[in-house]
Amino acid sequence: MVDPRPLIGVTGPARRGGVAWTCTRRALDRAGARAVRLTPASPSADAPLDGLVLGGGTDVDPRLYGAVELGPGADPARDELELTALARAAARELPVLGICRGAQLLNVWAGGTLDPRIRRGTNRPPRRQLLPILEVRVEPGSVLASALGRTALRVNTLHHQAVASPGAGLRVVARDRFGIPQAVEDPRRPFRLGVQWHPELLPRSGPQVRLFRTLVAAARNHRERRRAPAAG
Repeated sequence: MVDPRPLIGVTGPARRGGVAWTCTRRALDRAGARAVRLTPASPSADAPLDGLVLGGGTDVDPRLYGAVELGPGADPARDELELTALARAAARELPVLGICRGAQLLNVWAGGTLDPRIRRGTNRPPRRQLLPILEVRVEPGSVLASALGRTALRVNTLHHQAVASPGAGLRVVARDRFGIPQAVEDPRRPFRLGVQWHPELLPRSGPQVRLFRTLVAAARNHRERRRAPAAG
């Protein structure tokens, strides 16, 4: 019997990344989807995906947005995997959610740039925290605001980079109280967005649960359109 749930690819590194994968898989399962792990070692290029999650992790290669040298800890193989996955998702109009690094990669794919080092300290963003302590304001009327069900919330903060200039078609739709971008989206698409925080690590947060449910609903709609008989 064919599993009726939509299939969503979740990208990650070839090594490590097990916690993020497990938490994301569980979040998608609770929202009504199946998940398949996509890594440079196991790309699953032929999987019939209905949606895509770009997971968090190491820095995007700075050379992809104009820097000269490879950054420390960069993962070019993963960059290539995710850029290819994004191109395929865009060609098929799949819903896409970028998480932390994934939001940054989405922006770079669209031709945007990143701030490689957020300055922290007095009157600046707090140190990285798993707990939802960072205040974020979301643009009313945005796809993200609709998905979260609110325009103000607290999120965790594990990043040291952020979007600098948005890529083509993307706009910043959330910022923290320090003015740092916390989310981008393409308003021309039903669901193509990236958040700087880690919603998969906040399983008891209502807005984050709704975010995954909205992604899965978009993936389900795509699956139904793909399987519907052609008119005529």
